[in-house]
Amino acid sequence: MNGKAKEEGASCSSPAAPAPALEWKFSQVFGERTAGEEVQEVDIISAIEFDKSGDHLATGDRGGRVVLFERTDVRDHGSRRDLERLDYPVSRHPEFRYKTEFQSHEPEFDYLKSLEIEEKINKIRWCQTANGALFLLSTNDKTIKYWKVLEKKVKRVSEVNVGPLQGAGNGSIASPSTSSPGVYLPNGGSSEKPNNSLSNNLTFPPEGFPSLHLPVVVASQETSLLARCRRIYAHAHDYHINSISNNSDGETFISADDLRINLWNLEISNQSFNIVDVKPANMEDLTEVITSAEFHPTHCNTLAYSSSKGSIRLIDLRQSALCDNHSKLFEEHEAPGSRSFFTEIIASISDIKFGKDGRHILSRDYMTLKLWDINMDSGPVATFQVHEYLRPKLCDLYENDSIFDKFECCLSGDGQRVATGSYSNLFRVFGCAAGSNEATTLEASKNPMRRQVQTPARPARSLSNFTRVVRRAGESPGVDANGNSTTSQPSCSI
Repeated sequence: MNGKAKEEGASCSSPAAPAPALEWKFSQVFGERTAGEEVQEVDIISAIEFDKSGDHLATGDRGGRVVLFERTDVRDHGSRRDLERLDYPVSRHPEFRYKTEFQSHEPEFDYLKSLEIEEKINKIRWCQTANGALFLLSTNDKTIKYWKVLEKKVKRVSEVNVGPLQGAGNGSIASPSTSSPGVYLPNGGSSEKPNNSLSNNLTFPPEGFPSLHLPVVVASQETSLLARCRRIYAHAHDYHINSISNNSDGETFISADDLRINLWNLEISNQSFNIVDVKPANMEDLTEVITSAEFHPTHCNTLAYSSSKGSIRLIDLRQSALCDNHSKLFEEHEAPGSRSFFTEIIASISDIKFGKDGRHILSRDYMTLKLWDINMDSGPVATFQVHEYLRPKLCDLYENDSIFDKFECCLSGDGQRVATGSYSNLFRVFGCAAGSNEATTLEASKNPMRRQVQTPARPARSLSNFTRVVRRAGESPGVDANGNSTTSQPSCSI
């Protein structure tokens, strides 16, 4: 942890006073591994998302499964809002437990393009709840699915109106094959052959049926969770889906790939509207691709998307059906003489998030976190260095493709802090309120006291080959270890 504000980042121009520093403690682990057990590829988590209330957590893995967890301490002690209303201090750790899981996606094969489509979950987004049921969207590279998870109570009859030994024949229905005329059946019929008279079809004995079994007490014995796929949104993207985002209207959502953004209605799965298309007439003229897209949290007509050239575009759906023109453009201007071979590569934005207030946008490129004010497009209001120690090693990172790795980012609900991941199981938390110099480095490990390794581990490649080809198109003949152009060929051995 380094508390120097100038070294770790700047503070944003937020009117809120800086929050007191948090004391981070290890809380809970989801998923256990026995000693010596190898992690299977299908069990690696590829997507994670909290719902707006924070009471439910969804994870998706490379095997196409979605696992849900629910918070238990709120159920035991009341909701957080009720506790705050009673001025009750909320000092306990949140506790989650396994709720259910379901298979969201299966491996597929596109016969037209001879392409295998893996089942790995790319993104999960929670939708609005209704009637106690949970709704969420999950997507792999090509197909989006809309899921409903509800509790189904199994009811059983625990008591009936007569005991098992009361009445003749234990309450069983008399055989209709009896030859005795006028024998009454417990179901209200008669064994007599029906004739043309309607009054003789149904006859009831005057004394009634004391042996007729009727349920008196029906009790819910157990509760099971049922996950049902309500909609499948497919065949709308030629390239891999990198983002899905729900609209605040509760009816629509967007999905984005490298070149297009589509608008969907949750109830219509066979039709979508292409609202952004950056595909050039000639693919050789392609200079940038879409990397992330998200709706504004409160304005249903506004969304933002980022590109591989380090820019963020804000568009208004009211301007035109096809949003070719943006309403605002956010990009950081380079200082004179600071450009190098790696400048454009590390400027590629891998993820953007709106703040809860809708005024700020958080973006993540390879080296930094940037906080933008949508009312000020001249530059970011705060920049946080995530792993500056890697800057002298950019040449090595380029050679093994680690420089194309993708990291995500998030903001806290109160807007006081931002967080993002790094290498070696580390993640960084920064305070972004005015005057805050909070900068914390934490390790996502069951053993937080383990010695931290500063060399970046090689994770799975995140950006698509399509994006990587765009990046390598402008490769210069010579760069040194810092990315500066040279006249001779560099030596970038690892």
